[in-house]
Amino acid sequence: MDKQINIKETLDWYIWAGVVETCADEVCLNHSPENLNLSSPSIQIQPITPDLQKSYIPSTISHTNTPLAAAFDNIAKNARELCSKATSLEELKELVQQFDGCNLKKTAANTVFGDGSIQARVVLIGEAPGADEDRIGSPFVGKCGKLLDKMLAAININRADCYITNVLPWRPPGNRTPTDEEIAICLPFLKRQIELIKPDFLLLLGGIALKSLLDVSDSISRTRGKWLEYAINEQKTAKVLATYHPSYLLRSPSQKAKVWSDLLRLQKKMNNEE
Repeated sequence: MDKQINIKETLDWYIWAGVVETCADEVCLNHSPENLNLSSPSIQIQPITPDLQKSYIPSTISHTNTPLAAAFDNIAKNARELCSKATSLEELKELVQQFDGCNLKKTAANTVFGDGSIQARVVLIGEAPGADEDRIGSPFVGKCGKLLDKMLAAININRADCYITNVLPWRPPGNRTPTDEEIAICLPFLKRQIELIKPDFLLLLGGIALKSLLDVSDSISRTRGKWLEYAINEQKTAKVLATYHPSYLLRSPSQKAKVWSDLLRLQKKMNNEE
């Protein structure tokens, strides 16, 4: 006898497992040749090329019309509606802490909301909390946080005068790359923080922050150091600069010179010297 599928439970499992795309109402768990009906005209098997093996997170997310896709869309819509009700960062923080639509929350120790000045001229945006951030409940602490503090101090910016947040408020298991669906669900939380603060500048730390917030197809290595724009609302636009994430610099210290160049560019722009 057929058993009715629990869409929510199925969705939760797929998100946790890292599923990034749906192509049918059913999932094929056994992909051996004898279990695939290769004679069916509706199935097309394409060879995997090196380009297709690269991980890529598009700036826009599309789904086929399936119950699973509809469930993702509904959760993202609920997140947007929820954020629109918040009139302050404190209200938004409480709403995010109560939100149960993202499965990452179930595996995270803490909800890591943004931190800093509500009157900040510059908002710094990373990818997601790491192990230290998840344990403490604050963004950019531990080794990454100490390096970020030094980066800001080098251009005479006090961390307390900034606002620091992430695309996702919950740590992905094992620090894996967040999926498109996880980003789509959590992105309204980030955008609402920006809307409430209305900063003059956004400093995007890493490729995930860049591709999540802006419609940019180029990699972080091609985009860093270039001034972009982000429309906060109809009246306000923020100047955007992307650079490498502090965690990347800890792994690749040879890239620090490039980030130093980006920080100097930010300093000059903030001082109206560029």
